[in-house]
Amino acid sequence: MSNITRMSLEEIQAKNERGELRPNKAPSEQSPELPDGFWDDSELVLPQVKQAISLRVDPEVLDYFRAQGKGHLTRMHAVLKSYVEAQKARDQD
Repeated sequence: MSNITRMSLEEIQAKNERGELRPNKAPSEQSPELPDGFWDDSELVLPQVKQAISLRVDPEVLDYFRAQGKGHLTRMHAVLKSYVEAQKARDQD
């Protein structure tokens, strides 16, 4: 990380005024050209609002998910959702 430089706000503003600052990417790299009609068949899909609940789980279950790091509640939700989808698929057979 030798390309990191510390500067004060005043130094950054001065560099900007002199035109020495540039964006990380050229505008053409930021957004690719899309073919005509790309959005014609698009459909707006809004996410479902999740319902807040209080849930008691065994300490070893919570410890297991927490040990995997940040996002343990999201992972717990994913496991529950996967179980529900598997049960629904089994019930349709």
